[in-house]
Amino acid sequence: MAEEIINRVANSKLKVIDLEDFYPEGKRVLFDIKDWLLEGLVLREKEFRTYVAEHDWSQYQNCFVALNCSTDAIVPDWAYMLISIELETYSKLTVIGDLNQLESIIYSSIISGLDVSIYKDLPVIIKGCANKPVPSNALVLLS
Repeated sequence: MAEEIINRVANSKLKVIDLEDFYPEGKRVLFDIKDWLLEGLVLREKEFRTYVAEHDWSQYQNCFVALNCSTDAIVPDWAYMLISIELETYSKLTVIGDLNQLESIIYSSIISGLDVSIYKDLPVIIKGCANKPVPSNALVLLS
């Protein structure tokens, strides 16, 4: 006869914080501006502003957007600012960086708003990243 398996963690005083419970729904998008640069390297202001003006920004409705340039181009800050202004009414969040940085910033914002006082002086297990892409940085920030 098999011995009954007892979940000692579930029966203990340990409190579990599962970061996946806080994972916000919404598509993650990497917006690479290299295609809006001459040969992927040179930003020509007039042409760039035309691309921004004519782009369909509504496709980013309820998305999390990471603005990026995958080439070694020197991109002035105003270019990212111009795009972010257009995305403001559509995206949930817009950042400069890659998708990993985007996820880290999303979780940083979530964690900074959490009330962790209920866990004071209690043993805690922090879970995450089993089924959803919780960044490692989120585990550190919550710690």
